[in-house]
Amino acid sequence: MIIDIHSHFFPKTWPDLAERFGTPNWPWMRHTEPGKAVVMIGDREFRPVTSACWDPQQRLEDMDRDGIDLQVISATPVLFAYERPIEQALTCARLFNDSALELCAQSNGRMRALAQVPLQDIDLSCQEVSRAMASGHLGVQIGNHVGERNLDDEGLLTFLHHCANEGAAVLVHPWDLMGMNRMRKYMLPWLVSMPAETQLSILSLILSGSFERLPRSLRLCFAHGGGSFAYLLGRVDNAWKHRDIVREDCPNPPSSYVDRFYVDSAVFDEGALRLLVDVMGSDKVVLGTDYPFPLGEQQMGALVRGTDRLNAVEKKRILGSNAIKFLGLEKEFPAA
Repeated sequence: MIIDIHSHFFPKTWPDLAERFGTPNWPWMRHTEPGKAVVMIGDREFRPVTSACWDPQQRLEDMDRDGIDLQVISATPVLFAYERPIEQALTCARLFNDSALELCAQSNGRMRALAQVPLQDIDLSCQEVSRAMASGHLGVQIGNHVGERNLDDEGLLTFLHHCANEGAAVLVHPWDLMGMNRMRKYMLPWLVSMPAETQLSILSLILSGSFERLPRSLRLCFAHGGGSFAYLLGRVDNAWKHRDIVREDCPNPPSSYVDRFYVDSAVFDEGALRLLVDVMGSDKVVLGTDYPFPLGEQQMGALVRGTDRLNAVEKKRILGSNAIKFLGLEKEFPAA
C-alpha cells in the first residue's frame, strides 16, 4: 500500500457564501475554461487551480500514473473560516466535509477524507469531529493556530483530547501566516512563514508541557516535514539545557518528544529527507505530497522511492505502513 496522507481538494462549486451570510470576502470558484479555475476571495484572485481539485477521475489517473494506492484529501485551509462567526464557520465545515465524502464516494475506495471543524468554538468542533467520524472521515485537518491561540491553548488541548477519544487522526496544517506585510513578493509567506508556523506549533506543545498531558493514543501529524523543526531541534535542545526559562514547563529535553507525533515527507530534497528520518525515526514519517498544487510533489512519491539515502525498510514504512497506523487503518489493511 502506497498512501498519501496530505492532499487537498476544492469542490467544483459551492453555495454563494457571501449571499447566504450577507458579509463580503468569502471564497468562491471562478471557472475560466474547461478544467481550469481561479479560487477567489471576494473580488481578489487567491489561487489558480485545475480539475484535479474536484474531478475524481483526473485524481485517480494521476494516482495511477504515480503508483498511489490511497490518497487522503483535506480542504484547503482558506476554507477554514476560523475568523467568522461560529454559526457560519460550522455551516462551512459541514458543507465542505459532506463535499469531501461525496468526492471520495466516486473513487472506488481509493480516496478518504479528513474533516474540518469550526476551531474557534471547542464544543462545536468536538461535535463536528464526532459527526464526521460517524460519517466516514478518518480524522480532521486543523490550522496550526486560531487567532493568537497556539496549540497549547487549553481549549485546543481539550479538542485534541476529544480527537484521541474518537480515534480521529489529526493533521496540523499552517495557515494565516505570520509576517505577511514583510513578504509581499516571491511567495515568501509560503517559503518562510509556513515552515516557521509549523515549528511554532510543535514547540508550543513541547515546551509548554502539553505532551505530558495529552494521551499517547492521540495520532498527530504536522505537514510539510514539520516545517523547520527537524533542522533547528539541536538549537532548541541547547536552549533547554542552558536557559531555565526554556525548560520552565518542559520536564524533558525537547528531542525526547519526537515519538509523540508524525511529520509528512514533503521536503523536496534527499538530504532534508534523510535528516528528517534521522531526527524523527523512520516510523514517524509518512508520505505527503501536497497534491495537486504547484508547491506539492509533482511526481507523487518520487522523492522517497528514488533516493538512495533510505533503505528498503525505511521506504516501506514511509510509503505506507506508517500511514496505516497514523490513520487507524490496521483492521482494513492488516497485512500491509
